[in-house]
Amino acid sequence: MTVPYTLTRLGVVMSPNGDPAEAEGVLNPAAGRTPDGRLHLLPRLVADGNVSRVGLAEVVLDQGVPVGVERRGIVLEPDAGWERGNGHAGVEDPRVTWVPSLGLHLMTYVAYGPLGPRPAQAISKDLRNWERLGPLHFAYQPDLDTDLNLFPNKDCVWFPEPVDGHYLLLHRPMWDLSWIAPREGTFLPAGIEDDRPGIWLSRVPVNEVEQDIRNLVRLRDHRLVAMSEYDWEALKIGAGPPPIRVDEGWLLIHHGVTGEMDPSTDQQQNVRYEAGAMLLDAEDPATVLARSPRSLLAPESPEELAGTVPNVVFPTAIEAIEGELYVFYGMADTSIGVARLQRGT
Repeated sequence: MTVPYTLTRLGVVMSPNGDPAEAEGVLNPAAGRTPDGRLHLLPRLVADGNVSRVGLAEVVLDQGVPVGVERRGIVLEPDAGWERGNGHAGVEDPRVTWVPSLGLHLMTYVAYGPLGPRPAQAISKDLRNWERLGPLHFAYQPDLDTDLNLFPNKDCVWFPEPVDGHYLLLHRPMWDLSWIAPREGTFLPAGIEDDRPGIWLSRVPVNEVEQDIRNLVRLRDHRLVAMSEYDWEALKIGAGPPPIRVDEGWLLIHHGVTGEMDPSTDQQQNVRYEAGAMLLDAEDPATVLARSPRSLLAPESPEELAGTVPNVVFPTAIEAIEGELYVFYGMADTSIGVARLQRGT
């Protein structure tokens, strides 16, 4: 089986406007619709000192195609103690999934707190008012012989509907602790021999979430989904926008990274991010049916080649507009672009 989809860049939809809250970039947005049906982005806004907030911006359309935004303010700031560290703070890289069975938008985001990046959860009915549920908690699993809560984690995103009586979350643990605890080095779960960050899946029973929405953060049954496989994703991979249901199963847009990571900085200068896709089994999304051997979108435009972190396309949101699918993505950690997703070769 192949992945019969293409991505075609359409241009920039949001760039910094001179506001101090955007001094270091607008990037990596989530997306969703307010109760009136209007499409919005929830961009990561980065102020001086690499302090991140989550904004709200209504998408401007021209003949059904996203061409810009109108800013609607800030909806999440690093107010909680576990979102602030010594000399740094942030609520970063939100991913938002609308889950009809809950009547809620589920936002996962990265809390840049005292022990580095940790995944966290917030919920909303309208995209404007968000309730924090706190950090995600990964239940101890004896066969892994480790505690996933010990490790930094990013790229968390929920599926839009339950599968086999569970809500499912994709995430990306990072086993190398040396950049936050230099003496610790790398620790791998039992059965894992590759220390590169890959895509994992965890879940929580629907009935527990229906009993108490706070149970959403209590994840279990952790399984590896995919590791780096091709040259364009040699360093690491991570999930992008929420998976979407297609004829073949679940379509997951993901990013792949090549280059060299510098553990001394958050704003890497020697890496390259590209976007590809996987097809996951409809009934068992931890099973990969197919994946793109070559990236579907790579840095080519000036906005993707130069910025806070050059050579980056980083997909984080996908939305349907008038029957077409559009993927919103970060451009060089500075601006936001949009690409059309279509079936084809």
